[in-house]
Amino acid sequence: MTEKQKEKKTSLKYRAHELSSVDVQLKILSDAASIGVKPFSKAIQDMGLKDLRPTSLDIFQVNVGKMCNQVCNHCHVDAGPDRKEIMTRETMQECLDALKGSSIKTVDLTGGAPEMNPDFRWFVEELTALGMHVIVRCNLTIILANKKYHDLPEFFKKNKIEVVSSLPYFAARRTDAQRGEGVFEKSIKALKMLNEVGYGMPNSELKLNLVFNPSGAILPGDQSELEKEFKQKLMEGWGVHFHELFAITNLPVSRFLAYLVSSGNYEQYMSELAHAFNPTAALGVMCRNTISVGWDGYLYDCDFNQMLELKVAAKSQHVRDFNTQELEKRTIILNQHCYGCTAGAGSSCGGTVT
Repeated sequence: MTEKQKEKKTSLKYRAHELSSVDVQLKILSDAASIGVKPFSKAIQDMGLKDLRPTSLDIFQVNVGKMCNQVCNHCHVDAGPDRKEIMTRETMQECLDALKGSSIKTVDLTGGAPEMNPDFRWFVEELTALGMHVIVRCNLTIILANKKYHDLPEFFKKNKIEVVSSLPYFAARRTDAQRGEGVFEKSIKALKMLNEVGYGMPNSELKLNLVFNPSGAILPGDQSELEKEFKQKLMEGWGVHFHELFAITNLPVSRFLAYLVSSGNYEQYMSELAHAFNPTAALGVMCRNTISVGWDGYLYDCDFNQMLELKVAAKSQHVRDFNTQELEKRTIILNQHCYGCTAGAGSSCGGTVT
């Protein structure tokens, strides 16, 4: 395998890349002031806020493992087939115990490809038995990756799962460039399989939403316009239905940060994010109503802080010690990557926030 092939098929960690180190990533981010970008905490203070705190605790987002069948260029998790970090059933049970003692009703499962966790289906069934609304972030191609995943659409339907799926573009060239060769064709097949069981169809309660990430060092376009275009193109070209499109800004973390640095786009991108800072978006960021649980059970303000190993500023830093009241009073940990969630219309796991 050539170095270029290895780069496309393996994680930064597998390649012992410099930016697989959280310390190196944080050092690059902390140097942002040297390129004329003020500390994000100062941007918050300029709004008249001493710091950023939660509004409530509504969403329990769980990363059940970093293993994935894809190696996407923009992945902030640095996920891939070579990643072995997987949440155990013991930690899943600790998540269930934490939820039983809280008022949280929405659980958002992510990865990697969450379906690759051997206890994924057990966990989903236990969550639905608790009455949770479960969201699964599915990369689509996992459905076709192996026969054991072919029935995922039926499994999702049986458990009334909300499916949120990644599709960078409505054409093969851009999608494959970002996510790997053949990904677009497989994604279309998977979307049709989901449509066949009722997902994404007009008036269907089986929610199928798509996620758009820009290709390159640019902010996403208008979410509503992108949704109209995606719906038109996917219907005309392949007869595919879906409900909503979420436009998400790529954050300068892990593989996307590596891309920005290697392509010479880092300074320009950080400057663009900072200049597009939107105080209204800052008030609606997902860390204010979400708690993120790592594959090992540690707690974070968001999935991005999780990948930078910035644990919550609270005594209960592990899900086994979950304390809703304490976590709702915490101060949210901020860093320069937070500009990504507050630029323009804002960005969250549910798309724009304004």
